[in-house]
Amino acid sequence: MVSIHHPSNALQSAMTSNMSTWLASLSQRFSEADIALIQRACDTAESLYADNTDLTGVPLLQHAVGAATTLIEMNMDAETIAATMLYAAPEYLNDWQLTLEASFGSHIVGLVEGISRMEQIQALSEIEGLHQADRKHDDHAQQVEGLRKMLLAMVQDIRVVLIKLAERTQTLRQLSGANPALQRQIAQECQGIFAPLANRLGVWQIKWELEDLSLRYLEPQLYKEVAKMLDERRVDREQYIVDVVTQLKNELQQADIEGDVSGRPKHIYSIIKKMKSKHLDFSELYDVRAVRILVDDVKDCYTALGLIHHLWQPIPGEFDDYIARPKSNNYRSLHTAVSGPRGLALEVQIRTFEMHQHSELGVAAHWRYKEGGKSDAKFDEKIAWLRQILAWKDEVADNGDLLEQFKSELFQDKVYVLTPQGKVIDLPNGATPIDFAYTLHTDLGHRTRGAKVNGSIVPLNTKLQNGQRIEILTAKIGSPSRDWLNASLGYLQSASARAKVRHWFKYQHFDENVAQGRAKFDKEMHRAGAGTINHEKIAQKLQFQKLEDFLAAIGRGDISEHQVALAIQDEMAPRAEEPVVLPAAKRTTTQKSQTKVVLEGIGNLQTNTAKCCKPLPPDAIVGYLTRDHGVTIHRGNCTFIARLPNERRNRLLGAQWGVDHSVSSSVDIEVEAHDRQGLLRDISDLFAREKINATKANTMSRNHQALMQFSIEIANRDQLSRLLGLIQQIPSITAARRRV
Repeated sequence: MVSIHHPSNALQSAMTSNMSTWLASLSQRFSEADIALIQRACDTAESLYADNTDLTGVPLLQHAVGAATTLIEMNMDAETIAATMLYAAPEYLNDWQLTLEASFGSHIVGLVEGISRMEQIQALSEIEGLHQADRKHDDHAQQVEGLRKMLLAMVQDIRVVLIKLAERTQTLRQLSGANPALQRQIAQECQGIFAPLANRLGVWQIKWELEDLSLRYLEPQLYKEVAKMLDERRVDREQYIVDVVTQLKNELQQADIEGDVSGRPKHIYSIIKKMKSKHLDFSELYDVRAVRILVDDVKDCYTALGLIHHLWQPIPGEFDDYIARPKSNNYRSLHTAVSGPRGLALEVQIRTFEMHQHSELGVAAHWRYKEGGKSDAKFDEKIAWLRQILAWKDEVADNGDLLEQFKSELFQDKVYVLTPQGKVIDLPNGATPIDFAYTLHTDLGHRTRGAKVNGSIVPLNTKLQNGQRIEILTAKIGSPSRDWLNASLGYLQSASARAKVRHWFKYQHFDENVAQGRAKFDKEMHRAGAGTINHEKIAQKLQFQKLEDFLAAIGRGDISEHQVALAIQDEMAPRAEEPVVLPAAKRTTTQKSQTKVVLEGIGNLQTNTAKCCKPLPPDAIVGYLTRDHGVTIHRGNCTFIARLPNERRNRLLGAQWGVDHSVSSSVDIEVEAHDRQGLLRDISDLFAREKINATKANTMSRNHQALMQFSIEIANRDQLSRLLGLIQQIPSITAARRRV
């Protein structure tokens, strides 16, 4: 956490005096070399800014000194202070990059350049109308959040953000002399964008000052009323907290508890926010003054709580045990309110260091709890890392190491760009104008013919950068190009945009595809002799709810004729409740055949397994007496048996499997899969492991879908079921079944 204080009296006085005095006040904080660097920056700024003023009418040099003083109190390095003095140089210096680099080096030029890019936020806020109270809340909040993210994404050095926060704070400090409209505009911008950024980065003092000063101009009457109700001066309230912290540290030491105690008076903005959100009067607030105790373990938390309640009288109904009953975001802490010294209400939070670390940097981040925003895990992770960098800053002695810690490219997985109206759009890194167009509207993407970036026409495969303003050039009637789907050409980066283009081509010429599909479907129905089968049922078997979509898929080639034939056969197969009726006269005696099949009423006859259905123990079977080839054994639900004319049904013989099932039978199976390299090898390896002999294999691939057919030798149906289950466990396999 970064904590800062109001500028000391010495520094405050120095700001209003001459530059030499101000520089002299830095001798205790910086080396001679650092002061020399800052001196050169001040001299350059003084010559550039001359009599120029900021938006509030304050001399620009004084404004820069004020912002720099804030950063000095944050223990920032000399490069940061120098860059702050030079933040407005791009407005007053031609070829400023070359000029500044010659005098100050690339690091400071990079900081100034980052500040210049962030200046776009003022124009953005004006376009978006952040100061307008009549905006639709959800859309408004989303856009403000997009602006915050874009600000962080536009810089690689987090020091740029801190400089901008300090500069905005200084603007608010000097805002009293500006006209009311400008006051409200700047205050709204600071409250909606910069204060939350300061909060997320843990720069609490800047957050507090931005919130309080913004509220002063946005709701002046309410601000004055609450300030009046705080009938003691801030300095007195701060001293009250110091006294409480000192007393608590002594109590913990006497109880042999290692811990840290900190606190500050609650500022006016947070008081008003709580009064509004919980519909409370000022007299009902118990956390105007608050302290936090951090200890090593949970046991010490409750021991410290006992000490607090022994020292001061607890306020009824104001105790919450979030350790025993954590909040939904896993926030854990003890909260209590007591009647503290002088009878004043005092809130105390007690938690372990681990709990505190989680609440500040983990999934229960304090900023999200306070702002009530939706979770963005990747963004939260980056914010947590940036906050850790800021926390480590004071521990890093070497400025070179400090620089490396500050350098951050954590926000490079997304790019934030603007519509012509100033709306922020986030896209995947590497996105193009076409990705941008499809993000706005599908039809806009289809009709895209060109694009402008910051007013200049660019190729459609141009990779967009943070902060660019994009304008799409369209045709009145248009369609996407197939080249956009060619990955090597780089037109599309977004998966959703590619899907929209594919969908467009998929459903072009729909009626024509339906007609072609219907012709192919009718051909397969005629071939199978299935004129009475419900067409919708066939479509549903292949996961289509509408018949026309099913027919269009056949016409496009998404579904093969073989798949259609299999679905028709499956629908035609007799159900279990339709057993084959055998002639009773044939069931007089039982004789064993020379095979593993036992026939009823017939002596030794040659038996053959039917090639159409390839029965397998323990399938229900039936024999069919042929003219020349003995008895053919079919499955009981074989389509050949089901369609057998009545005049030939007297050839049916009752049959059952014999005791000896050691003889293997040939069975056909089929496998459906997403085609990939090595798929056939994986299936063959499985056959080898299971000692399965494959006598035939046939594979077909279309539209990255594979249909594979195998003839294998299997002893019984149990072995087949096991094999099919193992096949379905192979990656990319979608279905494995016995062929009908």
